[in-house]
Amino acid sequence: MSIGYLQRKAAWEILLKVSSGEFSDHALEKVLRNYHFNPLDIAFITELSFGCIRYRKFLDLWTDHTSKITYKKQPPKLRWLLHIGLYQLLKMDKIPFSAAISTTVEVAKKTNLRGLAGTVNAILRNASRKLEQDDFPKLSSDRKERISYIESLPLWLVNDLYKWVGINDAEKIVKAFNKKPSIDLRINPLKTDLDEFLKVLCEKKIDAEIIKDLNNGITLKSNPRSIKNLPGYSDGLWTIQDRSSQWVAPLLNPKKGEKILDACAAPGSKSTHLAELVKDSAEILAVDRSEKRLKILQSNLDRLNLKSVTTLKADATSLIELNPKFKSYFDKILLDAPCSGIGTLSRNPDSRWSLSREKIKYLTLLQEKLLNSIVPLLKKDGTLVYSTCTICPDENILLIERFIEKNKGLKLTSQKQILPSLDYPGDGFYAAIISYKS
Repeated sequence: MSIGYLQRKAAWEILLKVSSGEFSDHALEKVLRNYHFNPLDIAFITELSFGCIRYRKFLDLWTDHTSKITYKKQPPKLRWLLHIGLYQLLKMDKIPFSAAISTTVEVAKKTNLRGLAGTVNAILRNASRKLEQDDFPKLSSDRKERISYIESLPLWLVNDLYKWVGINDAEKIVKAFNKKPSIDLRINPLKTDLDEFLKVLCEKKIDAEIIKDLNNGITLKSNPRSIKNLPGYSDGLWTIQDRSSQWVAPLLNPKKGEKILDACAAPGSKSTHLAELVKDSAEILAVDRSEKRLKILQSNLDRLNLKSVTTLKADATSLIELNPKFKSYFDKILLDAPCSGIGTLSRNPDSRWSLSREKIKYLTLLQEKLLNSIVPLLKKDGTLVYSTCTICPDENILLIERFIEKNKGLKLTSQKQILPSLDYPGDGFYAAIISYKS
């Protein structure tokens, strides 16, 4: 049994899990537990499976171009296996067509798709012939529809991006959604410093560099086999956090001794960041509705050896009802609100297929409810930071403008939207700083 076959089989199994509702990163982790792959294998499997997830619409287009049966009528297991083969042919230049086809057909032969192995072989060979003859699927003359297929995004999202930011920025963002995401770490300054930790990585032949404009951020220049196997993980020297996310907690300007609320905290990257910024000397309350996610937050606190954060399982919209003493109690509040996550589509490739305008409408109602419920907890001289990892104006700028208009006693101190781009490795993020008028 060749290792080439096992790589493709593992990637196919990841697609099956994602199509059943698993998040892509969870699916990857679960499937890899069943194998013993080396770092090169894992890098290949990750690129292949995540690439297939990102380019689902593009690959379906090619399926229809090369098969007599449209993708909509194909059994899901066959559809995803064809994607495994087609992605190699269309997007992975270093793989010979013959190897891409033979190993994908082998997956069919050695699984419950053995009866369709001939179909897989015929469709992939037809695709390779069409590529060699420059016979490509016909696309609409409409610019947005073409982009939707080529960059593999739902058409409604492409249309909305054009409305939000205009043609030029929209097309840059769409391309950025398909780039390889950066792997960024935040150093725990209570245990180490940037120079010291970079030396440790250098000794282990791990290429990394400092992220400009962040006090404790570094980015890895190569993919490790396992993040948790990097030096210093068990000792709490660092935590993984995207560079855009690292920008948020310092906006609160947290101080020692202050009472700080992280209202939607789990899994805790910003809660732990706040604790590090105050040198673990504040009263920080991390609230989340999910007990499972709070357990992850607590494990991160334990690993980083942070003692100033207390966790609370609760709905952030009902904190005053839970404890009336919370009224005007907190000096600083971070509301990193549940959102559509449109800024993170390169990191979370499956999200683009579960999003909808209806879901965004629901989220904006929740975000507004959270803001209205959280503000009474803030001291009159306190600071509230509202943040999201989306670039949808309805969840960000327009929401905050409407909220400030309804709450005349509040003022918007500043706001900033970071857009994904090919030049900027981080996620798309938004943050607004809000306080009471003096």
